Amino acid sequence: MRLIEVKNVTKKFGDHTVLKNINFTLDEGQVLGVLGRSGSGKSVLLHMLRGMEGYEPTEGSVIYHVAVCNKCGKVEVPSKAGQPCQCNEEQVGEFKEKAVDFWENDEMTYNLKKKIAIMLQRTFALYGERTVAENILEALRNAGVEGKEASDKALELIKMVKLEHRITHISRDLSGGEKQRVVLARQIAKDPVIFLADEPTGTLDPKTAQLVHTALAETVVKHNIAMVITSHWPEVIEELSQSTIWLENGKVKMFDESKKVVDEFMKTITSMKKFDDVEIKDELINLKDVEKRYVSVERGIVKAVNGVDLSINEKEIFGLVGLSGAGKTTLSKIIAGILPPSKGNYTFRLGEQLVDMTKAGPANRGRARRYIGILFQEYSLYPHRTILYNLTESIGLEMPAEFAKMKAEHTLISVGFTEEEATGMLDKYPKELSVGEKHRVALAQVLIREPHLVLLDEPTGTMDPITRNMVAESIQYSRKELDQTYIIVSHDMDFVLNVCDRAGLVRGGKLIKIGKPSEIVDILSSEEKSEMLNE
Repeated sequence: MRLIEVKNVTKKFGDHTVLKNINFTLDEGQVLGVLGRSGSGKSVLLHMLRGMEGYEPTEGSVIYHVAVCNKCGKVEVPSKAGQPCQCNEEQVGEFKEKAVDFWENDEMTYNLKKKIAIMLQRTFALYGERTVAENILEALRNAGVEGKEASDKALELIKMVKLEHRITHISRDLSGGEKQRVVLARQIAKDPVIFLADEPTGTLDPKTAQLVHTALAETVVKHNIAMVITSHWPEVIEELSQSTIWLENGKVKMFDESKKVVDEFMKTITSMKKFDDVEIKDELINLKDVEKRYVSVERGIVKAVNGVDLSINEKEIFGLVGLSGAGKTTLSKIIAGILPPSKGNYTFRLGEQLVDMTKAGPANRGRARRYIGILFQEYSLYPHRTILYNLTESIGLEMPAEFAKMKAEHTLISVGFTEEEATGMLDKYPKELSVGEKHRVALAQVLIREPHLVLLDEPTGTMDPITRNMVAESIQYSRKELDQTYIIVSHDMDFVLNVCDRAGLVRGGKLIKIGKPSEIVDILSSEEKSEMLNE
């Protein structure tokens, strides 16, 4: 039965049109894929289907066809029309078929929103201090499921997402893939009429992402829940959906069977751009025999970083690669001055002076920290502030307004925007930008502080190739324009091969080898190749 009709939908933010004349239908139990380059309008469409504030259609309408109880107002899929609803112990209602104009019928829209499940990229939406079981039980209570029924259902959901071994773990201590599976279980607990998945694995490594994709197939597709999914992995769209929309510049370029659309879309994917070599300058940082030790009750003394020697020069782009748990994150935190080493020497050059990074205080590590910028994987921009505000006032950049604007434009240009794009970007809000554009703005937010060294933590996640190219170009442009030095902490060896001058492989806390990225590939283990290379 028909579940959704999207009729002649256009969406504008100011004078900028992000969706134009979109039309499609979705049946109960059907899975619709949405493909497109970064900035094509995919996320805006899903936010509109979810009913998020500020995403109402400028023109057109979104119609949901559902079954509504005539007594309690509960919303179900349209096939439930004519069936009884056990509102409570004393009252029995009946489900009646109803067409809901989603952005016009406020009363019915409120009840309908509670039955729409959504998974977003970079957003886990969990109670961080509660266990996996407690998070899922809370979602069930919100859906009106209590007592033994809730316990049984929670166990069923935990098994569905394969987290039996994490039931008592605190949610904030889970990996990214585990958090996404808890989110999935919480959303399924709503007993939704539709599931919206917006790049649900956008920040995960390929191996972990596959676990989440499998969980989506097991929990959503097999249970005949309608779904709209966007993904940077065309093969996932092809595997999970029956039909697919290809968006380009906010318009429907193609709408057909998923395999046909994916085949045509893949023809537009190009390899990453190659960049010219640059002249590397003098040594910037030097680590000698650096260690970081922790004490564990179970394992005794653990060396997270074990005897590392490393030297990196100005204007170099250096890749720090390795499997999860290898020690690269701890090593990067030592380099950033966040963690002091337990042993060894580390100097950071400022002008003609060498700063001792093993010593705390404003004359030592504190002095250098202000010249080290970090862009974390889970970066965020103030959503209700302009890009100009995000680049200046939000980070405490104090200077006259015209100077701040000039510096913001210059920094945006340095990460790959044209002069026209940079000027037009300043008055926009983050929700008007694509994922790739947001990433470049976040990088500009780091660079505008004029750091000597920038650490990028998994800058590509598992982005689509087009967006990865955009990020690669922003790094290269800023190196050329700002004489910038980078350390890229990544599992994406293909990205490191294209962007980095040198790389170091971390295993068991040790820096096994330093050399050209191609030399690092030659010594990768089968497990490392499986997780780090798209072969």
